[in-house]
Amino acid sequence: MEVLGIDIGGSGIKGAPVDIDKGIFLVEDRYRIPTPDPSTPENVVETVAEIVRHFNWKGPIGCGFPAPLKNDTVLMMANLDKSWLGQNAGKLIYKRTGCQTHVVNDVDAAGLAEMTFGAGIDHKGTVIMMALGTGIGTAFFTGGVLLPNIEFGHLLLKNGLEAEEYASSAVRKSNDMEWEEWTYRLNKILKYIDKLIWPDMYIIGGGVVKYHEMFLHMLKSDAEIVPAKLLNHAGIIGSALSFKYAEDHIKLTAGSI
Repeated sequence: MEVLGIDIGGSGIKGAPVDIDKGIFLVEDRYRIPTPDPSTPENVVETVAEIVRHFNWKGPIGCGFPAPLKNDTVLMMANLDKSWLGQNAGKLIYKRTGCQTHVVNDVDAAGLAEMTFGAGIDHKGTVIMMALGTGIGTAFFTGGVLLPNIEFGHLLLKNGLEAEEYASSAVRKSNDMEWEEWTYRLNKILKYIDKLIWPDMYIIGGGVVKYHEMFLHMLKSDAEIVPAKLLNHAGIIGSALSFKYAEDHIKLTAGSI
């Protein structure tokens, strides 16, 4: 099955047609457009439509989105314009492009890709995908099934900060931290999560994963800790894959799939 995967982010919107049976792009490389400013629903959907036109796409779309969603509706907004709150992103894209669309949280999408084609393939235990970047995004799987919209990045710590305010990759950069100092903070987050759900595996992704040899060996948990394998392709592949996953697991709203 071929699906156009689109990954909407705070700085860029990127997409590529994907063979979701093989987990590979059908083109040599993705197509990326900077996220419009302001990132209103109208502007972002028009940018998505530009990607659709670029590939002359007429088929289904799976779209990763930087927020928790329920039935394609945005529940919270941090990285795009606040006017997205309460909007049905799938319906908006469908209305503009005429393509059947399903929208999923962006880290849930990356997790789907890693569980199907990457580091978590065939793992039937409890797995947490952790994307370390501007924030800390997480995706939760048990028995290979996604439990959507798990936001461990917003866990409140004893110091009054949320987890991502304390230990995101962006915090590391802005404070010019050494790897050891940052990993010390990240280990506090892992310890907190370990006490809550006792996972079997962490898959560490996000932009920082390309430097995993610098810090991964310092992370501590009883769970196995592995780097993501699909790197910057995971979001697009997983977004495309979410279309089929939605057909199999989710009651979909009219106007999307």
